[in-house]
Amino acid sequence: MELKSKKITVQKSAQDLCDFLSKVENFEQLMPENISKFEVIREDAFVFALKGMPEIALEVKEINAPTQITLGAISDKIPFTLVGNIEPIDENSSQAELQFEGDFNPMMAMMIKGPITKFLETLATNLENS
Repeated sequence: MELKSKKITVQKSAQDLCDFLSKVENFEQLMPENISKFEVIREDAFVFALKGMPEIALEVKEINAPTQITLGAISDKIPFTLVGNIEPIDENSSQAELQFEGDFNPMMAMMIKGPITKFLETLATNLENS
C-alpha cells in the first residue's frame, strides 16, 4: 500500500528541511492534536500514539541529504516506511511530499487507509506551517 500527502512548500532550504526532519524530536510539533504519547527513545528514534491507535515506534533508516529522509517502523508487526521527498525551489524554500509505504493484507489496508491518509495530510500541513 502506498499513500502520498499533498505537495507542500516549506520556507526552508532543502538542506534545512532535511536537517529538520532528521532530528526526531521535531516530529512532535508535526503530530496531530489527538496525539496521546510522544517520546524520543534514541537519538534517531521515537514512539508516538494517537488516541485509539496502538503505539508506533519509528527510526531514521536512511538520509539522502538534502532530497530524502526515510523513517521506518522498528517493529515487524506493522512494517512500513515514511519517506520525506524534498525538492529545492531556491535557497530559502523547498517542496516536500510525504510518502507512506506498507505491506498489509487487504483487510488491514482497508481499515488503515483513511486514518493514515489523514495523518499524512496533518503532518504535511504542520510541516508547511513550521
